[in-house]
Amino acid sequence: MMVIITSVQNKYVKEWKKLHKRKYRYEKNQFLIEGFHLIEEAYKTKQSIETVIVEEGIAILPIIDMLDVVTVSKQVFKEISQTERPQGIAAVINMESPQPKEERYVLLLDAIQDPGNLGTIIRTADAAGFSNIILGRGTVDLYNDKVIRATQGSLFHIPIVQKDLTESIPRLKESGFSVWATTLQRAKNYRDIEPSEKTAIILGNEGSGVDETLINMADELVKIPIYGKAESLNVGIAAGILMYYIRN
Repeated sequence: MMVIITSVQNKYVKEWKKLHKRKYRYEKNQFLIEGFHLIEEAYKTKQSIETVIVEEGIAILPIIDMLDVVTVSKQVFKEISQTERPQGIAAVINMESPQPKEERYVLLLDAIQDPGNLGTIIRTADAAGFSNIILGRGTVDLYNDKVIRATQGSLFHIPIVQKDLTESIPRLKESGFSVWATTLQRAKNYRDIEPSEKTAIILGNEGSGVDETLINMADELVKIPIYGKAESLNVGIAAGILMYYIRN
């Protein structure tokens, strides 16, 4: 007989809800994902799936039968869910160190604060074939639920680490990288610079841009020309333009 968790006071439900908080995620080294697509991507990329949480009455994917599944009532799932229209399926994932790739195209993100922007940038970096992403200080948590949803599973496809960019940039330069920083001051049109075989791009905070310390560490300062009256481009759009230029 299948046991269904119906109480929001259940100890497992309380644990899952705690994963909504950044501090607890890192204490437990776990995070939550929601929806069929994300769970399928987690399975296909061999993520460490601790538990799958399924709302009673929801038809599950065949792959789920091979995992540890807990069935909950609709009320309980609503407590766990962080989406407006839950699909009735979620999973607890164990954080793992990303598998290193040969570094060739690297994205450095300085204090990107909007979860949607970060998720979109990660998804675009995945599509553009970038090898690594480094999240600098002040950047929104990778395991924020809005970030995860915006990546559409790309966080499972590309190694992403959190490091101090002032330490990462010298290491990349020693490895033969040309480091570009986006800025409006003293910058060249990005099309006037030929990407090298190893290129890293620094993108900055939505309001204040790339920190001056990091700008001074870059080999090239680049900008995307504005032809209309907008003061600037959204950082996610800027990231996409530059990444695809470098890859072409």
